[in-house]
Amino acid sequence: MQLKVLGVIGARSGSKSIPHKNIRPLAGKPLFAWIADAAKKSKYVTRLVMSTDSPEYAKIANEHGVETPFLRPAELSGDKVPDWDYLNHAATWLRDNENWKADIILRLPSTTPLCLPEHIDGCVELLINDPEADSSRTVVTAQKHPYKLWRSDGTYLKPFLSEEFTGFKDAHNHPRQSFPEAYSHVDVIALHWKTLMEDKAMAGEKIRFHKIKKEDAVDVDTETDFLLAELLLKKRIDL
Repeated sequence: MQLKVLGVIGARSGSKSIPHKNIRPLAGKPLFAWIADAAKKSKYVTRLVMSTDSPEYAKIANEHGVETPFLRPAELSGDKVPDWDYLNHAATWLRDNENWKADIILRLPSTTPLCLPEHIDGCVELLINDPEADSSRTVVTAQKHPYKLWRSDGTYLKPFLSEEFTGFKDAHNHPRQSFPEAYSHVDVIALHWKTLMEDKAMAGEKIRFHKIKKEDAVDVDTETDFLLAELLLKKRIDL
């Protein structure tokens, strides 16, 4: 039996960093359309929907081949609403209104335009090949190792992580090659129905990872991010 894999693009309309950034043109098409196109080329995605609170966004999504069977409720449209809430709403709505229950749910952020179909497929395959896994996600090597981070006590800086935790005295003075590799998440999250809907989790205990290149991992939140993403997309297209 073919797995039902639901891709959900989150695109609320109230962005504060850059107004309407989710539909802002980037290298010739709306920002969200880049990850939408990657999802449409995936070997596994069987339905692709946008979760948005905006009829305007919904119309533009439809023009780019993305379903909008519902509008996100106002209470799920604030900038402090966790991802779990709108993913749960999307999966529940499709089950209850269309009798369509996903086996795997994908969080596909509209702000990661360099996402590739193989990133999505890699995450799905990790769950298919490891039945014990709760979820999977794309990661890159962390730009700054957490052992070298600092916090403030109000007056002075202190290591963010204690010597007891890291096992290093003055960890900030050691080369990063001395530390275990650290990862940052960007791009895709894949979740089993059970993990998202029954365990009410966005990760679970057993998390697989698909490592991607740093140049494929821009998360657009600022004007500088837009410029960088456009530069990298044009470079990719020219290749």
